[in-house]
Amino acid sequence: MLIAALGGLIPILIPSFVAYLVPKGRGSSLRLPLAIIAGIIALFLVRMTTANAVDQDTATESAQLLAWIIGIPIAGSVIVLLLPRESPRILQGATLFLMFATLALSLPLLSVDMGRTFHFNQDVEWLARFGIHWHVAVDGLSLWLVVLTCFTMPIATYASFGSIHTRMKEWCFSLLLLQGGMLGAFLSLDLFLFYVFWELMLVPMYVMIGVWGGTNRIKAAIKFFLYTMFGSVLMLAAILYLAYQYSKLNNGTMSFDYFELQRVILPRHIQLWLFGAFTLSFVIKVPMFPVHTWLPDAHTEAPTGGSVILAAVMLKLGTYGYLRFCLGLFPEASAELAANLAGVAVLGGIIYGALCAYKQDDVKRLVAYSSVAHLGYVMLGIFAATPASVEGAVLQMINHGISTGALFLLVGVIYDRRHTRQVDEFGGLAKVMPVYTALFVVATMASIGLPTTNGFVGEFMIITGTFVSTRLGHFNGIQAVGAAIGVVLGALYMLSVVQKMFFGPITKPENKKLDDVNPREIIALTPLVLAIFVIGLFPNLFLAQIKGASDRVVSDLQSRVEQNPAPRFYQGPIRLLSRRPEATPVTVVAAANSQTPPSGAGAAHGGLAK
Repeated sequence: MLIAALGGLIPILIPSFVAYLVPKGRGSSLRLPLAIIAGIIALFLVRMTTANAVDQDTATESAQLLAWIIGIPIAGSVIVLLLPRESPRILQGATLFLMFATLALSLPLLSVDMGRTFHFNQDVEWLARFGIHWHVAVDGLSLWLVVLTCFTMPIATYASFGSIHTRMKEWCFSLLLLQGGMLGAFLSLDLFLFYVFWELMLVPMYVMIGVWGGTNRIKAAIKFFLYTMFGSVLMLAAILYLAYQYSKLNNGTMSFDYFELQRVILPRHIQLWLFGAFTLSFVIKVPMFPVHTWLPDAHTEAPTGGSVILAAVMLKLGTYGYLRFCLGLFPEASAELAANLAGVAVLGGIIYGALCAYKQDDVKRLVAYSSVAHLGYVMLGIFAATPASVEGAVLQMINHGISTGALFLLVGVIYDRRHTRQVDEFGGLAKVMPVYTALFVVATMASIGLPTTNGFVGEFMIITGTFVSTRLGHFNGIQAVGAAIGVVLGALYMLSVVQKMFFGPITKPENKKLDDVNPREIIALTPLVLAIFVIGLFPNLFLAQIKGASDRVVSDLQSRVEQNPAPRFYQGPIRLLSRRPEATPVTVVAAANSQTPPSGAGAAHGGLAK
């Protein structure tokens, strides 16, 4: 037994030991955290690779777990307001403790094989008169986004404490409230609840940009708020209309439940209007051309921590929202307009974003435009609607969050030293900041999709899935080629900025005595760098959890479209499909475990059995 236990510890102890030895000339205050981080990553790999040997039937699912994951950051934000303003260390420690507690609570989600089903389901009546429920659950589409949120938030928060020194209580409050709002949006299966969280996360980000941002922070914050609010109002109107029609068809009983609203079959002209309202709200958040102009300003003016959160997590709510709600509620409209929207994603997202990034003189603005290009790949994969492209799109959401989050952290490192982000102000930094250069190059390789890094697998699956997509008509090959051209352009602008900033002679005397990365910055960047290689080398650990849900989405979409083919998919009156025989009426369910939504045509006949 002892030998077996030691054998199980060796894969964890070896990386920890190596990580402890790597930083030469550094004290234990840096060596020990790096060893712990490496050990945790190794433990994650060991547990995930041996998960198949565990009997999934014995895994327990707590119906309250998701409520705790959402509630701890939100309740913690209130607790932070009660702490003394004069004790920034206490505020920082409490914030990090609450975030690490949320991360720890998210880990049991990984112990369950997601498959095609929803798990950790909790459906509790909230506002009975209006049919509003606290309905949360997780599946393969939202699992890794929840984990990404819990993973990146403490990193961004810890890094931000090195540059944020004013209004610490309000900063910590905003961070925790924002985390709770994003987690709630990823997990909500009641559309009213989803909208509450969608709006909740808008306020703290607006405050973070407007209070702690750069010179033009007020303009950027207002622009961000107005763009997002405009789309949100349209989505709210569409949600209310959909719920109203459901109540008319269901004897006056209202419901905002996602699976109940899937039963509403709409004629073409109405479905297109509702689809447009939802889609506009989501593509503003992504963002996609031509409603993308708020993003470069918001990223440029936001503090480093805010930029990391915005890129790593917040933008994914647009891509996730389209995948979950537009394809789920309006499958016929999604299919009819897929080819057109895919063209916008390629030309207005991937290629246009890459060309704009290439022309930028501000390195932070360059990374912001690269987000437009990378998320263009995600949207293209969703529009293509093949199993491979959807799997790649979900994985690419995670990849973008990690690699672009690392790039924004690295841009913040050099800005803290030089107080400029102009590429021409640098040059030859590799001579004075070798560790910083190595970290920046790694993040760059991930961003351009070098094999063995995380960016390669997602983009490859999206491009190949697009090429074989029947949803894009005769344009699938052209759009796949356009996406491949975007990869070349991405390498062009990223490698160009690396060449200008880090190699060649040192042309500015201010750069000759710059300090290399400090322990705080190394500790913040190390988990992201390790994640780049973990996903790049072991992608199946992540794709295995995504596959079932992506197959379900594609098969449900295909089934509905085959029943009601475009362009006249349904011309009759609004009607309500019957529930599947195994689905019970909507009731209060306080403790439900894994639920299996019907696949294929059944998805429109009841969704999640309650």
